Amino acid sequence: MSPDREAVLRLLRSHLDTLGVAWEDGARPGEVVATLPGERKLRTVVSLLVRQRALRVRAFVIRNPDENHEAVYAYLLRRNLRLPGLAYAIDTDGDVYVAGQLPLAALDTQALDDLLGAVLGACDEPFNELLALGFLSAMRTEWAWRTTRGESTANLEAFAHLLRDRPAD
Repeated sequence: MSPDREAVLRLLRSHLDTLGVAWEDGARPGEVVATLPGERKLRTVVSLLVRQRALRVRAFVIRNPDENHEAVYAYLLRRNLRLPGLAYAIDTDGDVYVAGQLPLAALDTQALDDLLGAVLGACDEPFNELLALGFLSAMRTEWAWRTTRGESTANLEAFAHLLRDRPAD
């Protein structure tokens, strides 16, 4: 027998509070939306939806790439092989998400830690590589615009090695 939804929601909210993770109730019954802090991707918004037998998780990774779709998707598919109980997916707009589920019977604070850590890793670790693969032309244009006007390039510094002395497309 699965734990009841309210008990799972109490566990989930309490554990997020213990971790110091910001959260709010989602738009759907049984949904909690948490915001995980990252290093490359500044924050990852995660939907945690308690269903009858499983906790479903979904987090936005990046919007539909501007270019290099095949390389982006091949990169994500290779990473799928290493994800514990999660997988990358795209929606009808081509935006990239990571999604998965955990049986409620297996849910405890350690399982939640593992799940949240895996989601954060799946969104944060490949973020710069995904941006470089899918948005390099736009970043080059932005870099050129900022440097010719003397504007700050701080938000592009992680990609400076790809952008310096290279023309915008």
